[in-house]
Amino acid sequence: MGKLRVTAVALLAAVVLSVSGAVAFDQPAVNLGFTSFVDGGPPAGQGVYFVEYVQYYDGDRLADFPAPGADVEAWISLNQLLYQSDTEVFLGGKWGLDVIVPVVDVDSNVLPCNDTGLGDILIGPYIQWDPIMGENGPIFMQRIELQTIIPTGKYDEDKALNPGSNFWSFNPYWSATWFAMPHLTVSWRIHYLWNGKNDDPFVGMRADDTQAGQALHGNFDVAYEVLPRQLRIGVNGYYFKQVSDSEIDGHSVNGREKVFAIGPGMVWHIDKNNHLFFNAYFESGAEYRPEGDRYNLRFVHHF
Repeated sequence: MGKLRVTAVALLAAVVLSVSGAVAFDQPAVNLGFTSFVDGGPPAGQGVYFVEYVQYYDGDRLADFPAPGADVEAWISLNQLLYQSDTEVFLGGKWGLDVIVPVVDVDSNVLPCNDTGLGDILIGPYIQWDPIMGENGPIFMQRIELQTIIPTGKYDEDKALNPGSNFWSFNPYWSATWFAMPHLTVSWRIHYLWNGKNDDPFVGMRADDTQAGQALHGNFDVAYEVLPRQLRIGVNGYYFKQVSDSEIDGHSVNGREKVFAIGPGMVWHIDKNNHLFFNAYFESGAEYRPEGDRYNLRFVHHF
């Protein structure tokens, strides 16, 4: 529910590219690869859920950056609390609330970092629809969430790499799972991202304010149930594409970010109330951002 893509990564891009006359900006941390299999609905229905994510990212190539040998490394922990009600509010959908508190550690061999700290908190009210059922079980389930990224994270304008973004973002999504066959599922989560202004950008930008461009991003996967109600294995991926220019002091600048990733994954349904996910992603086609590998571990508990 929220790759998170670390703000530090994009800030590094901004600093390096500001020297050469083209700029890529500080996109906030978003969900790239954090969620995957059977994402269209909660695994145990109504109630309270706690979800713990741990993700490691190693960006060993900076696409389109004049900085040979530069890299970015990040450890990200997400602490998520979900409440799924049993109360219908819209077209049969039931309301819920999602809160995510990140902790981020970033490092680079090029720029000074703001060390480990609290990331930007995400809050999203959502509507979850019950599964559409067929003769042999569920056919389709879906959810819409209005997610907001709040600039609560640790931030220092004198640091190039920060756990927080220092600006508000609106990042709603549609998530769904299609039960294509009795043991085969296809899931996706599609986000739209709008970013507010950063009124205290990194001092190296020599600007009064910056604003990251709008973007589309999403996760996708195909999973096969190899052990009934216990183990699914499959292929998972994500895609991020910036669709409008970023701005410095109200003026458009070059450098729209893009990246694609794919890799193997699995989910172990330990029992009805406990689920363990593992995903690996290998990036390619990056533009104006780092390119590397990402590894994600997620544990879901239903109270």
